[in-house]
Amino acid sequence: MADIKIDKEGNWYYRGAEMFRKDIVKYFYEHLKMDDEGRYVIEIPGDSCFVEVEDTAFVVKSVDFTDRGIILHISDGSIEKLDPATLYLGEGNVMYCKIKNGSFPARFNRASYYQLAAHISHDEKSGAFYLTIGDKRFCVAAS
Repeated sequence: MADIKIDKEGNWYYRGAEMFRKDIVKYFYEHLKMDDEGRYVIEIPGDSCFVEVEDTAFVVKSVDFTDRGIILHISDGSIEKLDPATLYLGEGNVMYCKIKNGSFPARFNRASYYQLAAHISHDEKSGAFYLTIGDKRFCVAAS
């Protein structure tokens, strides 16, 4: 069992105690990698530590719809534009996308899911769900 854990809401824990120091969590996020086996690891000079992750290390906390596109506010404090081609539904209809240039999956929390879901339509004929941006439709695939 790893000393560091991230729960499904993006909260960080060290040996069971929640980590409240945002500067430390930010530092860990900046050094978070995924190894070839899909495990999360913090790599800092001279040391590394595996991280137990309940679902994903990154959580989309909120969504803004702008003329530049759909902007994601992520649990590490970063903001980035959604790549709608990376949207997919996981188990229990949880919405995910890829972030950080496709390097990491991110889970939408309940609030951000509902913000995005308001813009998703259902095609009765095909049974598929689509996010429409301008004149483009992006299929929200099931994993």
